Formats: sequence, C-alpha cells, structure tokens
Amino acid sequence: MLVLTRKPNESLMIGDNIEIQILGVEGDQVKLGIKAPKDIDIHRKEIYLSIQEENSQAAKAKLPNGLLEDLKLLQK
Repeated sequence: MLVLTRKPNESLMIGDNIEIQILGVEGDQVKLGIKAPKDIDIHRKEIYLSIQEENSQAAKAKLPNGLLEDLKLLQK
C-alpha cells in the first residue's frame, strides 16, 4: 500500500486521467473530490463489496426450466 500525506487543496494523480483532491479535513473525516472519466465506476468500498456479492449470487442462481431456450428463441 502506498501511503501519502496531502494537505487540503492538494491532489494526487492515478494514471493520466484520475485526480483525487483533498477538499477538507474535519475531525476524523476527510472530504475527497475525484475527477475521473465518466466510464470509470467510483463506489465506496462497502457498496462495491455489496455489488460484488449480489453479482456472485446472481451468477449462481438457476433459471427455471426452459427459460434459457425461450430467451434464445426470442433472439432469432
């Protein structure tokens, strides 16, 4: 893990197109501003993990008998 020290209004760059700026520090909270291309998803980690778990559960779900064949017929 890379650990950096930044002051309010200072930034760091990830690659050429993602900038993270420290907007402020209040007590034990840090307010961040993130500039990134619109095609990059940005989530809090707990939300990201929840999405990953839901995707994993959906991938394990079984389709009702015949549903996959019905969907294939609709594509034709």
